[in-house]
Amino acid sequence: MKNKKFSLRKCWSFLLLAVILGLGGCSQPQKSQDPSENRTPAPPEENVIYLAGGCFWGLEQLMQSIPGVIDAQSGYANGTGEEDANYEAVCSGDTGFRETVRVEYDPEQVSLDALLMAYFYVIDPTVQNQQGNDIGTQYQTGIYYTTDEAKETVERIADIERSRSEEFFVETGPLYNYFPAEDYHQDYLENNPFGYCHIPWSEIALFADLKIDPGDYQKPADEVIREKLTDKQYYVTQESGTEYAYENEYWDFFEKGIYVDVVTGEPLFSSKDKYLSSCGWPAVTKPIEEPSLIEIEDNSHGMNRTEVRSRAGNSHLGHVFFNDPESPNGVRYCINSAALRFIPYIHMEEEGYGYLMYLFKSSY
Repeated sequence: MKNKKFSLRKCWSFLLLAVILGLGGCSQPQKSQDPSENRTPAPPEENVIYLAGGCFWGLEQLMQSIPGVIDAQSGYANGTGEEDANYEAVCSGDTGFRETVRVEYDPEQVSLDALLMAYFYVIDPTVQNQQGNDIGTQYQTGIYYTTDEAKETVERIADIERSRSEEFFVETGPLYNYFPAEDYHQDYLENNPFGYCHIPWSEIALFADLKIDPGDYQKPADEVIREKLTDKQYYVTQESGTEYAYENEYWDFFEKGIYVDVVTGEPLFSSKDKYLSSCGWPAVTKPIEEPSLIEIEDNSHGMNRTEVRSRAGNSHLGHVFFNDPESPNGVRYCINSAALRFIPYIHMEEEGYGYLMYLFKSSY
């Protein structure tokens, strides 16, 4: 998974808050608790998902930044009960509560797929009872649903994300209870723009104006993929293969248009960002939208590289390299042609990609 940098600012923010409000600290030893023990699932709520991703301040701000999110509220989920649903009790580690953000969204504007993949983009799923500098059971990651439809989506996305990591500790399951956090936790970063946030502001900013919704490009079943792809395309995208340099379709191809994941059709690259590289594979300086690519450490074949996979389809695309002297910005996304399908500019509208024609409004 990609490296993440975290701030110590929450420690100072909470110490100041504790002095003002007389609250206890959260540095006590933590005890784990099975949140599903002797519980009845909460009543169903349509178009609502509950996300535990470490400190709720940052996750609330992230969700609020996504177009189509109606409301994001900080709270406590799947703990002992209402009497313990307060910050001081939760910090004791004895309640089983997770700091959780209740997200209500408009499915006509944003899919649950998009919200979940934004969530996975900013958390570290490989650690337990921790996110960044924050340690304790209240910081355990989790996704909690209240409907069968949401359950299916959560399990499908979790399976994709689980396959990207050697370890995976994100809880997924029904919501049992939820209580809003205290007023001073709500809209915390809106009211305290310099407050602690374990999610980098640069990552939050990525989701404020996204055009590509991964829910529109869901990964097909394995048998469908096998039937749809050629042997080379399957080898590259599903078995992390590599095609021969200079003997592939797009390495020296520069027609105007976009490149999409051959498996799902999710848009990945624009021809505006493609350049001729001596490497012999398609070379691009950047994706259309950064969250559409997943970067994973790759130590195969005795090398230390950064693998690039597609977000929705989890297709192996290639690798990304830095300090490339041939690249206009020093970055080279070295991508297999077999992982891509090219959509000419003149056909983008008819193929359902008209919403991306803005990419070519400036001089080409």
